[in-house]
Amino acid sequence: MANDHSRRAFLKSSGLVAAGVLAPGVLSGEAAAAAASPWDQVPVILARITPPEFPAATFDVTAYGAKGDGKTKNTAAFGKAIEACNKAGGGRVLVPAGSFLTGAITLLSNVNLEVAKGATVKFSTDPKDYPLTYTRWQGIECMNFSPFIYARGQQNVAITGAGTLDGQGPSGPWFDYDDKREPDWERLQQMAVDNVPVTGRTFGQGHFLKPNMIQFYDCRNVLVSDLDIRNPAMWTIHPVLSRNVTVRKVKVYSRGGMVDGCDPESSSDVHITGCQFDTGDDGVAVKSGRDTDGRRVGVPSENIVIDNCTHLGRWGALTVGSEMSGDVRNVFFQDCTIKKGSSYSAFHVLYIKTNKRRGGTVDGVHARRITASSVQREAINVTLNYSLTGPGFGPIVNPAVRNITVDAMTVDGASYALSLDGLSASKITGVSLSNSTFTKIGTAAPKIKNADKPAYTNVKINGKTVS
Repeated sequence: MANDHSRRAFLKSSGLVAAGVLAPGVLSGEAAAAAASPWDQVPVILARITPPEFPAATFDVTAYGAKGDGKTKNTAAFGKAIEACNKAGGGRVLVPAGSFLTGAITLLSNVNLEVAKGATVKFSTDPKDYPLTYTRWQGIECMNFSPFIYARGQQNVAITGAGTLDGQGPSGPWFDYDDKREPDWERLQQMAVDNVPVTGRTFGQGHFLKPNMIQFYDCRNVLVSDLDIRNPAMWTIHPVLSRNVTVRKVKVYSRGGMVDGCDPESSSDVHITGCQFDTGDDGVAVKSGRDTDGRRVGVPSENIVIDNCTHLGRWGALTVGSEMSGDVRNVFFQDCTIKKGSSYSAFHVLYIKTNKRRGGTVDGVHARRITASSVQREAINVTLNYSLTGPGFGPIVNPAVRNITVDAMTVDGASYALSLDGLSASKITGVSLSNSTFTKIGTAAPKIKNADKPAYTNVKINGKTVS
């Protein structure tokens, strides 16, 4: 899996291509003809998503030398327990009650890392405890610090339990990196444009691209369940190039910058359900790679269902982009609640953002039965002019955004109900709103620029029907 050819081979062997999951057409001609609504696809998608199961064998980390005293560094003990579990054919690696300090944890196939009630896994604040791994950083592949929990090319992997994962992000050096990262970030973007091999894009120690918290890279059959996940340094749950992913009943608490709750990237058949996102950035952000490098890898995010979640954080409850250069399609957002949290009110309920360097297509983002209050900015915001300043890196490749539907959305408080901000060379098309009510809206008239006129059916803004 050390190069692009092997990654493609993995995707083929995993059935992504054969199953049509990554092919441009998401439904056969007959199925498309039979579908009365895009929502008809949801039961089919959910039927494919099956959380992994594990043998009954248990491997307690304390049997491998781990100490739950909050001081002993248990990286080696975690590694030994995971390796033993994998070699035995699988099971659960149990973290019992206590406070277990560790560096990077690398998961292997058929291993369920179970953090029991009363247990906390605390991640080291020393960058030396996070070795170089093959990863993505803001949508560009590179060699960088290992995520706090990492798996690559594995099958049947899980992190579960009623315990806590504490990234200790604010206690480490990571947020200081935000003020120092720009030279490294510019260098990485230029490397992508120059087609430097990924293994030559080396960062980590001595550089300032902070690590993700949990990343499953090129994995199949993934489960993250029930945990209290706190204080990431960067994106919290980040499946990349993965298939059959379930994230359920987790609570994410984050503060700082770039601390999204869950970021499925170039992944398919993903179910995010029953979660609470109290985040300093986006709740759920769907991505598929950035600019030249995202188009080089060229794998979309698709067939993603987010339901029955509560969003208490900042920015978008559901965001698509801005790293969407490998395409995004078939995203379904239903039965979720957005409300003011202890620190933030959401800027947007639905936020689709890209720009004229991204390329790629967003086709099919659907929301229904969403209830929101105290939204600070536009409830629905679709922009093709996001964060494009300076000379940039790589060519201009206009993106396309189309087929956005919203039904039964109720929003009490926002600056605008709807904002569509397209490009003259690439208009936003196929936006429709139905059976929705927006109250306490600062400016009643939607903002529409370089977009086809939306279709409205039974939509009221500040008590008046939108025609």
